[in-house]
Amino acid sequence: MSGAPAAAQPDPRTIPHRGLITVSIMLATVMQVLDTTIANVALPNMQGSLQASQDQINWVLTSYIVAAAIMTPVTGWLSDRFGLRQVFIVSAAGFVATSMACGLATSLEEMILFRLLQGLCGAALVPLSQTVLLTINTREEHGRAMAIWGAGIMVGPIIGPTLGGWLTETFNWRYVFFVNLPIGALALAGMVLFLPNTPKRQRGFDFFGFAMLSLFIGALQLFLDRGEQADWFASAEIWIELGLAVSGLWVFTLHVTGREHAFIDPKIFTDRNLVTALVMIFVVGMILLAGLALLPPMLQNILGYPVVTTGIVLAPRGVGTMISMLVVGRLVGRVDTRILIFTGLCLTAISLWQMSGFSIAMDETPIIVSGVVQGLGLGLVFVPLSTLAFATLEPRFRADAASLFSLMRNIGSSVGISIVSVELAHNMVISKADLASHITPFDPNFTNVASTMPLDETTMMAVLNQAASAQAAMVAYVDDFKLMMIISLCAIPLLALMSPPKKQAAAGGGDSHAAVME
Repeated sequence: MSGAPAAAQPDPRTIPHRGLITVSIMLATVMQVLDTTIANVALPNMQGSLQASQDQINWVLTSYIVAAAIMTPVTGWLSDRFGLRQVFIVSAAGFVATSMACGLATSLEEMILFRLLQGLCGAALVPLSQTVLLTINTREEHGRAMAIWGAGIMVGPIIGPTLGGWLTETFNWRYVFFVNLPIGALALAGMVLFLPNTPKRQRGFDFFGFAMLSLFIGALQLFLDRGEQADWFASAEIWIELGLAVSGLWVFTLHVTGREHAFIDPKIFTDRNLVTALVMIFVVGMILLAGLALLPPMLQNILGYPVVTTGIVLAPRGVGTMISMLVVGRLVGRVDTRILIFTGLCLTAISLWQMSGFSIAMDETPIIVSGVVQGLGLGLVFVPLSTLAFATLEPRFRADAASLFSLMRNIGSSVGISIVSVELAHNMVISKADLASHITPFDPNFTNVASTMPLDETTMMAVLNQAASAQAAMVAYVDDFKLMMIISLCAIPLLALMSPPKKQAAAGGGDSHAAVME
């Protein structure tokens, strides 16, 4: 929806306590991002405690994802209508309260309800933190600000499973939610004390547009999340969800383009950098969380790593991301931003190529090396892309654009996880059938192996079947890594659509001190 442009404000450098504001909002951001992955490892323990089936316990994740996805686009309107400070504080407080309620839940119904409310409260935290950092820093400082923001966004999901596993093993699954209390309390204290008040813009609420967008997002998330469990298009549920998603998107598109005061102002999509960045962050979301969805089960189920060891082996990926972001924050503005993104995509593709060489007989070295390379690559993509997306955008569109940026990253993650899960299951069956076809008394390789195994025929066949299953699973994982490598390479040509840095400066230089903070 359009509204009156926000008045230009004083130099952001005059805003006091910028460092403390940054720490406070980043604590809230990390708290929310952690919850996208930290609860996954606790599901088995949660399932027994809440007396839920495998299908039912998955709604603990689904309810949170769907609620957060639906509420994310409305963040811009809420911050304009009620004030960014007020919405941020209420969202953080609600997130902490619902986290405690999740930890105290005594039934599956309570848990799903509290997780849904947690998703509604937490949806605004990530886009608002990005908006605040863009607002309290001048354009010259946006690269460094986005490096700080990106560190929280990308490292959070990486350490989530490790922290969740440690809390579950050391205490119990309830502490996966209780851990938000100290983090949230510090974040809230900082925001209440230091976050400035914000001017408000009168914007009417386009309920029909919001309803259609919510229908699309909610149905799409259910389609992606429930597809594997419901056997995809063999299920009527999946067809209904797909139909609702397509219908919602179609009606929303017609509504936005044909209405003067639509839920999302169509003018926001005239900024080529933003539109291109939205497509690219969709791809980054696919690669980041899809990879995190593949590696832990591969390490635990095939290589036999314990949960804590899995976290330690994956930790260097986060270290690589942190190093990359610290470096790239200083390079943005000095080096062509598109070159940084190109380098990051190439490094990401190289890491996935390295991962396509994984085998059952390998040690930790290939996992650590490829993880560091991928961390460096994703950091080089995420920070410049976050900066470039807003380089030529009017400041009044920042909150809406930040919401769309987070939404596309989350949808990309859901799509990526669904794609790799489908391909993994499909390729595992094919590889297993191919390997099993060679286990016959007429195959000389089988005869040679059988002669060295002092086992009876039944036991020998069971051992060989287990080995074939593990090998087939590894082949399927390798195929997924190859697919992700191709996806990352396909994003490179999009860089040609983005404006070079000199044009960015020309287009946005006049807005360097325009902000929405008081």
